[in-house]
Amino acid sequence: MAEQVYLTKEGYKELEARLLYLKSEGRVAVAEKISVARSFGDISENSEYDAAREEEALLEQEIVEIENTLRNAKIISKSKINQDKINVGATVKVYDKEFDEELTFKIIGSFESDPAKGLISNESPTGKALLGKSVGDKAVVEVEGTNTKITYEILDIKY
Repeated sequence: MAEQVYLTKEGYKELEARLLYLKSEGRVAVAEKISVARSFGDISENSEYDAAREEEALLEQEIVEIENTLRNAKIISKSKINQDKINVGATVKVYDKEFDEELTFKIIGSFESDPAKGLISNESPTGKALLGKSVGDKAVVEVEGTNTKITYEILDIKY
């Protein structure tokens, strides 16, 4: 059975739009590149043709990946979760005592994560450490490949 993927409604819609684009305009653009490359003559030594065929393969691979993701997607629903505990979809404010700073993370599925924007995956070390915690709890994150541990105090949870 395929692995379940957590997505926000917005993330799901973005993937649907990307899939529609790839299946329509994306395929047309690649087909045009292949056609132009064929017009150059002998395809056995035609680097433009090879590049266009490789682009076509990558496009089809992305289509299959997105279709699988959408098929196995679970939309994050605020109404079905205990909002006193951190779960996928929560925006969490934490305090890092070691660096004396407050940080804010939004816990989302791995497909939409972007740590630079504070969007962390539920499968990341930080995401795993925070899941199930409540305000006032401490979460300990073990940094992979080191003996370092980061301790966060949960200050606020919002959905």
